[in-house]
Amino acid sequence: MSDARKTILVIAQHNKPEALRMATGLTLLDDEVRVSVLGELGDDQDTLMQMEALEFAEAPVESVAVETEEGMGRLADSILGADAVYVI
Repeated sequence: MSDARKTILVIAQHNKPEALRMATGLTLLDDEVRVSVLGELGDDQDTLMQMEALEFAEAPVESVAVETEEGMGRLADSILGADAVYVI
């Protein structure tokens, strides 16, 4: 195993609560975890609980408007800056 710290990007696209849950689990590693949410998050209990856990872990969660050129550019930059990308 490498001692180098990695940047992990989780893209929440289809199953957003599951993507947040996965990102929360990844915060247990010593790597940097970032989340990009495509569109809007729901306000259900499961989503709120995962958002609270990610906030506690200081994992940034960013909402991305993929229908705009700026949003697509930000998403592309995030992907290029990550060592690993998960799309859920």
